[in-house]
Amino acid sequence: MKVSTVEQMRDLDRAAIEKFKTPDTILMENAGEAVYFVIHNEFGIGGKRFIIFCGIGNNGGDGFVVARKLHSNGGLVTVFLLGDSKELTGCARDNFDTISTLPIQVERLTSLEQATSCLPYCDAIIDAIFGTGLTREVGGIYREIIELINRSQRTVFSVDIPSGVNGNTGQSMGCAVRAHYTVTFGLPKLGNLLYPGFDLCGKLYVTHISFPPSLYNTDDIRVETNDPLPIPGRGEDTHKGNYGKVLFIAGSSSYLGAPYFSALSFLKAGGGLSYLASPQSITNFLATKGSEIVFAPQEETDTGSLSLKARHDLLEFSDRVDMVVMGPGLSLHEETQELVRELAPEINKPLVIDGDGITAISKAVDLIKERRERTILTPHLGEMSRITRADIGEIHTNKVPLLAKTCKELNAMIILKGAHTLVGYPEERIFINMSGNPGMATAGSGDVLVGTIAAMFGLGFSVEEATRMGVFMHGLAGDLAMRDIGGDGIVAGDIMNYLPEAVQYCREHLEDITKNTYESIYIV
Repeated sequence: MKVSTVEQMRDLDRAAIEKFKTPDTILMENAGEAVYFVIHNEFGIGGKRFIIFCGIGNNGGDGFVVARKLHSNGGLVTVFLLGDSKELTGCARDNFDTISTLPIQVERLTSLEQATSCLPYCDAIIDAIFGTGLTREVGGIYREIIELINRSQRTVFSVDIPSGVNGNTGQSMGCAVRAHYTVTFGLPKLGNLLYPGFDLCGKLYVTHISFPPSLYNTDDIRVETNDPLPIPGRGEDTHKGNYGKVLFIAGSSSYLGAPYFSALSFLKAGGGLSYLASPQSITNFLATKGSEIVFAPQEETDTGSLSLKARHDLLEFSDRVDMVVMGPGLSLHEETQELVRELAPEINKPLVIDGDGITAISKAVDLIKERRERTILTPHLGEMSRITRADIGEIHTNKVPLLAKTCKELNAMIILKGAHTLVGYPEERIFINMSGNPGMATAGSGDVLVGTIAAMFGLGFSVEEATRMGVFMHGLAGDLAMRDIGGDGIVAGDIMNYLPEAVQYCREHLEDITKNTYESIYIV
């Protein structure tokens, strides 16, 4: 599903009105109808009391439509208007005039006490205060009302986005409504899917409000959810070489889990031949844990990390495989870091750079710009900060445009890890991943991720497809682990061990997974 910025949604609205001759009154009616439908299905209406907080923009206009429909179907409705009704314009004005003729209590809200006295007697609250275009910090009576809503212990439905959430960043503008349900219009906005906005939305619904598919599926919108693709089946007459040969350049005397998890996860997710080039002193230990891996012991430094002397053998080995993964657990030893910088531009295969490899490359990012084959970087926020020289706070509030810009500049695919991991392409396409859970924030999880990406490539996906499929399947494996053992105490080995089930589950339930965007976005 496509995901729009606030500005792109304004353009879609304008195109619907001007090109497709859909009056804005119909768009507002459809928006209010969808919110009403969700309230009806999730909560019920007849005989229940609703308080609707409305601003004086189009978000408030949507709220007026909801008020009318709730009243029409037996709901008892009170509307509090935050602002002067004289400032209402267009179809918001028209819908306000309509509800003013009905036996609906409508009050201009001038003090907190007006709402405080009513809330104990209502069953649900509809938040139609601010839309997605909020750009300023929330203060004054608006802040007081939002805080009151959050303290009310009532079921809350937000219109388009919880008031106080920035529609482009998902950040709270000082304070924000915490909704149980949110109905967003046209397409989900970035702020609906990026944290903390996604969490504040509660259960998220989207309605296309009668936009034709040619409008909301346009290639001009370059952000979308990371919906999984069909996984190719395994033929009857087949062999290990059909599922990819990958070289993992990983590990040091201080990091024994990273090489093991990355190289074995490749096999657990369906890969064919996993080669692990690690320091010779740790190879015997790793072989006792992962005997299915093919080991290529390498010369090492006096601290047990890979030595520059291994450069020639590693380059020669890389020519015999389909993909190279470099970085998990390599250490920050300067000689090893220099080895990474010398190998990266010379490896003539698709290259995944992870962990300590990213730290090495971040000191000379120009090295990867001219690579002939695809490069995939897998940074967390701290590593992204090193790559971009931007502070973590700036990345938090500017994730999507900063990621798109960096992918283009480095000619690389970048997986920005975190809640709803982002996958960026050099062509400035961005995918927002919806699988995964907080239990996956554990040591070694990223090592399992790179092995899963390599496996998807081995199964026949293009490098671009394998990158985002690897991210999705990694998250799905974590979700299956949480289903069975809970979110507390998940370790990397759990995620890895659920990879075979994740692959099978995706093959058998692809339609169910994608129908409601992995049970994260529901279509009205």
